[in-house]
Amino acid sequence: MDIQVGNIIKLKKQHPCGSYEWEVLRIGADFRIKCTGCGHQIMISRKNVEKSIKGIR
Repeated sequence: MDIQVGNIIKLKKQHPCGSYEWEVLRIGADFRIKCTGCGHQIMISRKNVEKSIKGIR
């Protein structure tokens, strides 16, 4: 999968704030992504991101 820093990705599950879109801040074995709705940042494994991604904007 071709994901770059700065991309906006849409995940299958909704964040509690209501947003489906996340901005990629860091890539590697783990991803750091930031919710575009509320600004919450999380670290998530590459495997989980690639499994739950719906689209790249």
